[in-house]
Amino acid sequence: MKILKIIYSVFVAFIVLVAVLLIVSVLPITENFRILTVISGSMEPAIKVGSVVVVKPAADYNVGDVVTFGKFGRNSNPITHRITEVILSESGGKLFRTKGDANNGPDQDSISKDKILGKVLFSIPYLGYAVDFAKKPLGFSLIIMVPAAAIIADEIKKIITELKNKKANDNIQG
Repeated sequence: MKILKIIYSVFVAFIVLVAVLLIVSVLPITENFRILTVISGSMEPAIKVGSVVVVKPAADYNVGDVVTFGKFGRNSNPITHRITEVILSESGGKLFRTKGDANNGPDQDSISKDKILGKVLFSIPYLGYAVDFAKKPLGFSLIIMVPAAAIIADEIKKIITELKNKKANDNIQG
């Protein structure tokens, strides 16, 4: 019985974590943390496919930083790669050359600071699969229905136990 309570607690904690990550990732606050899912193996083994990366804009970026850049769109996703070189442009600004750890060569285009969404603070392997599933109607429904069903079942069990105890007490007194 105790093992079921532990499993239940871990499950609820997992559901809460996924829900918080989902909510935080969609809030359109500038300079906010972003939670993104890695969908390619270009940064393996440092960041595995299906990982969640937590990204935050920084004042400056340096060689060795893992950054996420690009746009969100129907046919495009941001890219997470490592900065391999900082180049001073003719206008005095900085351009960044990037490369995926698993790629043979650097990315074709250099990027400017305004294209960088942020620096990767940390990643959580495989959690991205759960977050992406939670964004779909079935996943979102399960996040709501499974915990609700577990809470309802637990409450029904408590009510039945109370009714049995009351009946037993009534039989003893009567």
